[in-house]
Formats: sequence, structure tokens, C-alpha cells
Amino acid sequence: MQYKIPLVLSPQPEGGFTVTSPLLPELVTEGDSAEEALDNVKDALAAVVEVYQDLGRPLPRDAQVLDLSVPLQFETVMTAP
Repeated sequence: MQYKIPLVLSPQPEGGFTVTSPLLPELVTEGDSAEEALDNVKDALAAVVEVYQDLGRPLPRDAQVLDLSVPLQFETVMTAP
């Protein structure tokens, strides 16, 4: 299944990045680079989906993409060093 989830990419003072989601507060991952942190989201999301299923909780409706024929729109915020 495909999901549409807002992500927040936060640089860390010690280096690297943390990724969280205001829609799924249980989703937290990190990486040494922005690219690595975003790559890790797939595994973190799979873990969150599994927890929701184990608890019998539905994912927030806004997280589910039901009509894949509609183009997805997303925003990316990047900062220059």
C-alpha cells in the first residue's frame, strides 16, 4: 500500500538528521545525511504500520492514498549551509 505522510527533517547539532511526522508521532528515524534519513523512513513506516495493526488501530485517514491515479503533491524544504 502507498501512504502520503508529512515528514519533518530536522538537522541535529551533533550532525545528521532526524525525521518525524506530525501525522504519525510514532514515526521517528534518523541518518547521517538527509538522504540516509529519508531512506530510513520506509523501514520506520513499516514498523509503525505493524504496531497499528497489532493494536487494531487504523492509520489516520490522511495517511492513506486510496486513489493512486491522482498525482501526488509534496513539498520539500531544503536549507543551504
